[in-house]
Amino acid sequence: MSDLKLGVNIDHVATIREARYRLEKQAEPNVLFCANEAIRGGADSITAHLREDRRHIQDHDIVTLKENLNVPLNLEMANVQEIVDFAIEIKPKFICLVPEKRNELTTEGGINAVSHEKDLAKTIKRLKDEGIMVSLFIDPDLDQIRSSVNCGANMVELHTGTYANALNNEAMDIEIQRLALASEMAHEEGLQVNAGHGLTSANLEGLFEVPFLSELNVGHHLIARALEFGLRKTVSKFKEQMLKYANN
Repeated sequence: MSDLKLGVNIDHVATIREARYRLEKQAEPNVLFCANEAIRGGADSITAHLREDRRHIQDHDIVTLKENLNVPLNLEMANVQEIVDFAIEIKPKFICLVPEKRNELTTEGGINAVSHEKDLAKTIKRLKDEGIMVSLFIDPDLDQIRSSVNCGANMVELHTGTYANALNNEAMDIEIQRLALASEMAHEEGLQVNAGHGLTSANLEGLFEVPFLSELNVGHHLIARALEFGLRKTVSKFKEQMLKYANN
């Protein structure tokens, strides 16, 4: 049986709420309720991205989730002083540092650990000193793996968006090879290897060629499917499909 874990990203529950109820904390849909529905379906952790522009998840959501979940909270965030300070106050179990642009619809690629190694190392040390495990969301590039090690990260999350958006089998195969090489190197360097972005029920099993994966983080697809089938059932079916993964 696979021990591959699933982190469910609930940002887009808040996206729906914020479309109408910008300032009301008890507005619907309820982020905590939906997180717990995902957990009832088999989610091993809950991921939420506190963006600088607060376009979906709000500070009070993070506080509520941290205080009430019975699974780990994975806080996605940019390496920005204000949010780093907030994270240290809240102390989620996991933090994933991601790049962030104000005009992007969603995170478009991995953080550049090579170019920002010094700054990332300082932040990672602060977070780890508070007992928080830190991941870097990176493209499947060997230089990015090396810099992630140099920064002191506990984990990497490999960006699977290029794989998910590949237009043909050849492009998918090339990206799977990149992901596999990156995962092998990260594993050899002692990093936990997670993956995410753009994963769906349709492209999930192609990713199973990548060895040493510990956890997948999936958001938009699960929230979209939940409109048809409910979040608990959607997550349960996705977890069932993940059982086909055989870690190498």
